[in-house]
Amino acid sequence: MGTDHVFKANNKEYKPQQISAFILQKIKKDAEAFTGDKIEQAVITVPAYFDDNQRQATKDAGTIAGLDVVRIINEPTAASLAFGLDKAKQDMKIMVFDFGGGTLDVTIMEMGGGVFEVMSTSGDTQLGGTDMDKAIIDYVVDEFKKKEGIDLNQDKTAIARITEASEKAKIELSTVMETDINLPFISHDPSSGSKNLELRLTRAKLEDLVKPIVD
Repeated sequence: MGTDHVFKANNKEYKPQQISAFILQKIKKDAEAFTGDKIEQAVITVPAYFDDNQRQATKDAGTIAGLDVVRIINEPTAASLAFGLDKAKQDMKIMVFDFGGGTLDVTIMEMGGGVFEVMSTSGDTQLGGTDMDKAIIDYVVDEFKKKEGIDLNQDKTAIARITEASEKAKIELSTVMETDINLPFISHDPSSGSKNLELRLTRAKLEDLVKPIVD
């Protein structure tokens, strides 16, 4: 957002705010279907590190989507507001830790008298859950290569399946201590036939894989 980058799809070119507008239009449509009301206004949240150009581009996306953008607010502020709605009379400091798919935001906020004030904001625009997924993917591919002698990195279909399975395993390991990744017919070797990928991943191993990312 906020750049001149152009995305090409189906022989057409789209700016970031146009792509964002498509998503907002879908959200607007779903909200209208759920509530039965016409949605005309919106408050849109953005990462705390967004600059003025990115915020304006986000507002433009809302306008393209047919929305009157009442306000642009930081995502940590929105999270703090939701957290503090029933604690308006309390004085406290809040840390909002937002570890998203591709970025990390950490914000310290002070709440008192129903007022929320941002004290400090930091983060990493190149760190997120996808980095954890990549660590799992690399591990799975490496283990398969050790066992079968086949490098799946050049097989786009196989990598797509492993990517989906790796993300699923990561999520499952939030609630269980181990999970299995089973992908039948992940590869076909002319001499030995089809190969299946079977791997047990433990939470301990996941923690070991993502330790360089978290640290």
